[in-house]
Amino acid sequence: MHPAPIQPQSLCFLNGEFLPLGEARVPVMDRGFLFGDGVYELLPVYGRRFFRFEDHMARLERNLGKLRIVNPFSREQWLAHARRLAAAQEAEDQSVYLQVTRGVAPRDHAMPDGLTPTVFMMSSPLRAPTAEQRHQGVACVTARDFRWERCDLKTTSLLGNVLARQISADHGASETILLREAASGISYLTEGSASNVWIVHEGALLGPPRSEHVLEGVRYELLRELCEEVGIAYNLRPIPEADLRAADEVLLSSAAREVLAVTRLDGELVGHGALRGKPGPVYGRLYEAYQRAKALQSV
Repeated sequence: MHPAPIQPQSLCFLNGEFLPLGEARVPVMDRGFLFGDGVYELLPVYGRRFFRFEDHMARLERNLGKLRIVNPFSREQWLAHARRLAAAQEAEDQSVYLQVTRGVAPRDHAMPDGLTPTVFMMSSPLRAPTAEQRHQGVACVTARDFRWERCDLKTTSLLGNVLARQISADHGASETILLREAASGISYLTEGSASNVWIVHEGALLGPPRSEHVLEGVRYELLRELCEEVGIAYNLRPIPEADLRAADEVLLSSAAREVLAVTRLDGELVGHGALRGKPGPVYGRLYEAYQRAKALQSV
């Protein structure tokens, strides 16, 4: 999928002001620019209604707290600003991006106290998977997880993820699935460059446990709820590389992808028997349940 072109006149929000995106300016001494010292969230919007808004806000609050950045708004204020942006966007389905940096200060690695955070928000049409990708699944490649030790923080310091994603882009694949080697010498699944990764084994959905090596996506809890709804076993446990490659199904989840089947991994077809290389039944049930949740859990 190619990114949508930037529309300079699209409405954005910057430090309390709504203005055209092309007119937004941030000081070069902002720590977000100098150090990537900030956090972000991406709020999915369906029919101009926000999906799992409270969950996204809870994660934003956790990440701001871990970085010792003051939360500039209440949840009600965040929602009001996001709704105004969504109302100004032509598309019914959108992704509202929000970013909070520590603010402007003289360049020094230590975190200064008393700064006013920089807040930026914008909305774009939601880049969802195509109907063909839903029907056929997508190809992924694997790579060593070379990122830092705090991947649980949703920060704007995303160079490691950018480099990981470029690996799959260079191979014409949709995502890079990352494997981190443990002290035992065994490599374990962590996540994708921009998604969580799941496997299906004997009808159960399995995901890596929560740790500093995995960003706990909002869909972690959502998929647990959906599995309970449709009667699919759900478990978080370490997933060795061998289990990933032998899985009955492999799935991606993220705000934009929702839940998406991986049908080819490093050039090899995923799965077994008649369903090898095709989206599987667990994916199908979770995707349908996801669509029902979108209608019921939006604000």
